[in-house]
Amino acid sequence: MQLETYFDFLAPDDIRLKGSRIGIESILYEYLYREQNAEAIAARYPTLPLEVIYATILYYLHNRLQMEEYLSNWLTFGQEAREAQKRNPPSVVLRLQELKAERQTAVPA
Repeated sequence: MQLETYFDFLAPDDIRLKGSRIGIESILYEYLYREQNAEAIAARYPTLPLEVIYATILYYLHNRLQMEEYLSNWLTFGQEAREAQKRNPPSVVLRLQELKAERQTAVPA
């Protein structure tokens, strides 16, 4: 079986595990950055068979350069999105910040 059969290649920046909405980056982040083994990752994603977790790791190992670029782009996108949200937070976040500030300045009775 080809490793590619375990994935849906929706776009250059969107690879999903076949039959799920889980991106390949979710599994690889756990494996590479949180140093989780396949069994621990499978426990975190109980809807995924262990075989799929191993196939994802093996796909990374076989395509290391491309997958490192994919993950780097994903991490950069996430960081930029968080920074953009800090610069222009949703109205609900602004309201929660106002309420927090009001509580912190309120004098206890």
